[in-house]
Amino acid sequence: MFKAKVTSKGQVTIPAELRKKIGIEPGSYIEIKETEAGYVINKHIETECLKKYIGILEKEGRSDKIIEELRGE
Repeated sequence: MFKAKVTSKGQVTIPAELRKKIGIEPGSYIEIKETEAGYVINKHIETECLKKYIGILEKEGRSDKIIEELRGE
């Protein structure tokens, strides 16, 4: 479990160990979601960064072939 203190301005310092585990760097955004069990904090992932992979298999060939190559089969 990690603890973080909230300042009078509402700012929170996320412990360094947790930042490393989640991959949070200066300028990163986090998402805070409310659930029935409490709140969940996630690193925000821009969907734009994944757009470069759309259609990559059309250029590279069948996905089964690529997976076999990656596995060394």
